[in-house]
Amino acid sequence: MNHRKKKILFGIKVGHKKSILSNMSSSLIKNKHIFTTLSKAKALKRYIEPIITKSKINTTHSKRIIFSLLRDKYAVAELFTKSFEKVKQRYGGYTRIIKIGYRLGDISKIVLLELLDFNNIDQHNSSSRKKIRRSKNKQSNKLVEIIKNNINNNQKKEKL
Repeated sequence: MNHRKKKILFGIKVGHKKSILSNMSSSLIKNKHIFTTLSKAKALKRYIEPIITKSKINTTHSKRIIFSLLRDKYAVAELFTKSFEKVKQRYGGYTRIIKIGYRLGDISKIVLLELLDFNNIDQHNSSSRKKIRRSKNKQSNKLVEIIKNNINNNQKKEKL
């Protein structure tokens, strides 16, 4: 039974888990979204949200604590820039997990993990026209199509 077990274990050693989470969180901060599996996204969400909360306090001490967790000075510098002011105004819930589909190789669930205030899809749709009530299925299908196109473009770039 899984009672009172809150940690997400991947079946790997602790050092490897820490390095995976720190690398994924620094790339999330730099790129504002990443594609990963569902279990890694859930673990990363629990790892990154206290870091973003800690970045609201702009002191040397908080920068050193965040650097010890991220181990990437460019990601730490990005957290303390003006582009993250919208994120710092939130009280929590800085990230969003959007389920996309399944990976072809091993049928694992692939998700998009993104920072909320940096998504271009919602900002483009809301600012350009009036809000019209639509069914949720059409909006989610359109979002999934856009994300799948982004994945296909990224895979084509990696092959080149």
